[in-house]
Amino acid sequence: MKELEQAIRHVENDEVEKGLALLKQALQKASHDEKFLIAEQLFTWGLLEDAMDIIDELLFLYPDEGQLYMLKAEILIDLEREEEAIEMLDEVNQNDPIYVQSLLLIADLYQMQGLSEVSESKLLEAKKLLPDELVIDFGLAEFYNSQGTFHKAIPYYELLLKKEKDMNGIDLRQRLAECLSGVGKFEEALPYFDQALKDKLEINTLFEYAIAAYQASHYQTAIDTFKQLKELDPQYHSLYLYLAKAYEHEEMLAEAYEAIKEGIAQDEFQKELYFYKGKLALKQGNEEEAEEGFKEAIALDPGYVEAILTLSKLYMSQERYEDVIENITLATQYNEYDPHFEWDLAKAYQETEQYKEALKHYETAYTVFKEEYAFLEEYGYFLLEEGERQKAKEIFTKLLSLDPTSIEIQDILFQLEE
Repeated sequence: MKELEQAIRHVENDEVEKGLALLKQALQKASHDEKFLIAEQLFTWGLLEDAMDIIDELLFLYPDEGQLYMLKAEILIDLEREEEAIEMLDEVNQNDPIYVQSLLLIADLYQMQGLSEVSESKLLEAKKLLPDELVIDFGLAEFYNSQGTFHKAIPYYELLLKKEKDMNGIDLRQRLAECLSGVGKFEEALPYFDQALKDKLEINTLFEYAIAAYQASHYQTAIDTFKQLKELDPQYHSLYLYLAKAYEHEEMLAEAYEAIKEGIAQDEFQKELYFYKGKLALKQGNEEEAEEGFKEAIALDPGYVEAILTLSKLYMSQERYEDVIENITLATQYNEYDPHFEWDLAKAYQETEQYKEALKHYETAYTVFKEEYAFLEEYGYFLLEEGERQKAKEIFTKLLSLDPTSIEIQDILFQLEE
């Protein structure tokens, strides 16, 4: 259509009013097919209401034309009128050539609304109608990937990779690698990550590759990849903790500690870095620095249970029982709770000769740890010391059921029978 081409040139030359005036004039004598082309162009320019007016006029004349329903649905989506768009797409006849395309669009809309089961059913219906259409396979793969059902996405990505390596600007190898990692198949994911990175070095893919290598126990590969990522983007905060862990697996503790320090320099609010700093210090026998690391982690998050428990264990090994009580009491003030708190408090109160408090916490901990041999043994001896012979007998009987070969437990029970 000559007038349409001229109008497009005017708009491209920033002569918008001139172009639109030409289209308005052309509409008066345009054929129905030409009107549809004008509506498409107006839609492309974002003139949604103008495009809608033309489509409504054409729908009145051609109520069974699927392309009209599709374009109006797309306009409605841009107008954020998704419910009306779904109603329009539902009007497309199953025998219309555009029907499968409408299924794909309506599947996207239902997924946006959180109706994943309906979305899946629309995609599977499209797959049944056109079983060899790659666009549908891609839609299913992306749908399952977005839902986290990676085991369902994998076969579709594998099928697509037999014919293509990317679709819609998405690297299918990278997607497949992500899904394989998502189901724990890290070893299988590595070559796909590697292939994707050879074509395009992208930092998020590089990070995922390093993580997969780490999870597959290829620690040196993980180290090399994390270091490469660090050179490309030192502010990629997530890399430092995993780099340190990879170093630790290779018994490179000094390098691991340096990685943690670099990570803290980049992000001083990442509690996991301070906690791991404490663990590394503890592993190297530096208890003072370990305590500092755990405290810094807890200062960032007073409810950081793992750090609280690890700090308590350090205090316990140093026989600093009052500090154990203070540490856990502070955590409970922030409404944090873990059953191990009860066990640690029971032991700490026992060692500080606050026996009533100790008994209270032992009894509470028992409801959780009644199958835990180490706890039962500690609890049983405490009850013996407190003269609670009947309760102690119950606990030691339980211990004997867990370890019938224990001569020591047998002797205690024999004495309790006397």
